[in-house]
Amino acid sequence: MSKIFDIDWRKMTHEEKWTWVFLSTAIIAFIAYCIWLTSQSSSTPLTEIAYVSPMLLAIGSAIISTIFGEILIAATAPKGKKRDARDQEIIKEAEHSGQFLVTIGGMAVVIMAMLKLNHFWIAHTMYLAFVGSAIITSVVKIIYYKKGFYPC
Repeated sequence: MSKIFDIDWRKMTHEEKWTWVFLSTAIIAFIAYCIWLTSQSSSTPLTEIAYVSPMLLAIGSAIISTIFGEILIAATAPKGKKRDARDQEIIKEAEHSGQFLVTIGGMAVVIMAMLKLNHFWIAHTMYLAFVGSAIITSVVKIIYYKKGFYPC
């Protein structure tokens, strides 16, 4: 297991580096948002917290950080290095492994809306599904890069 999370930037492909950046920014933004939400919940009931702007800030920060990370990776990468067939297969397979969580989250959100639940719960369910999917997809990609990818 420790070999999977052995981070040596010099040996990684461009896509693997980007995956680490994506995973890190998704987790950091989500944790920061959860810390903020927890601090607010001590004095205000959850459904009354003004969460929209902070959630958008967390999501936007993750997106912008990922973009800056991609720019840094691209600026330091050897010229002409493009995705190869292995990268494309890893991306495709990993995306499939994380997609189920977005589907489940989407179905849950539809049901919650039909039940007219508070928007707080609906928004957080979808946010959790997106973050969970990003984590699963990224971890699967990293495992494929470290352990090898052998499609059936």
